[in-house]
Amino acid sequence: MFTGIIETLGKVIEIQTEGLNKHFLIESEISNELKADESVSHDGVCLTVTEVEKGKHKVTAVDETLKKSNLGNWKPGDKINLERAMLAKGRFDGHVVQGHVDQKAFVKNIENAEGSTVFTFHLIQPSPLMVEKGSVTVNGISLTCFDVALDSFKVTIIPYTMEHTNMGKLNKGDEVNIEFDIIGKYVKKLTEYYR
Repeated sequence: MFTGIIETLGKVIEIQTEGLNKHFLIESEISNELKADESVSHDGVCLTVTEVEKGKHKVTAVDETLKKSNLGNWKPGDKINLERAMLAKGRFDGHVVQGHVDQKAFVKNIENAEGSTVFTFHLIQPSPLMVEKGSVTVNGISLTCFDVALDSFKVTIIPYTMEHTNMGKLNKGDEVNIEFDIIGKYVKKLTEYYR
């Protein structure tokens, strides 16, 4: 489990394709602290570390993950958001994040809001799983959404987040990974079941 509070940025060093899978070699300031079998959120996607070597770690994405996320678009040199799993004794600063991407969205608009930046995202598949001022995860970042519609929503990004995540590298049309709030997913499932 994650909280959506990004620890650091990683850099994609190398990508290898093996059948339908892709292996990614990532360089980061936390790579040496990782170990094989550890779960780490990479742009909001929970991936298992398979190797650690001199400031770098390796993870593998299977076909289903590549289809549901933006990982298939990664190139060497890309910066990605990294977060290790939450410690049981840690503070819960964001919201409950599983690292299980629900779908992709693309950046519809970016506007300067006099000190912060407002992003509008268009969902590729409309969804009722967002509520006004609720939580959503964009590329692994826990954010509060507003102006919520079935196929779009907005978030406001403060300068600190722009500088310490890959939000500052996004352009109109770029794809991002979206994970809806798990509580909303359970409520939807239960209300459908008990109709």
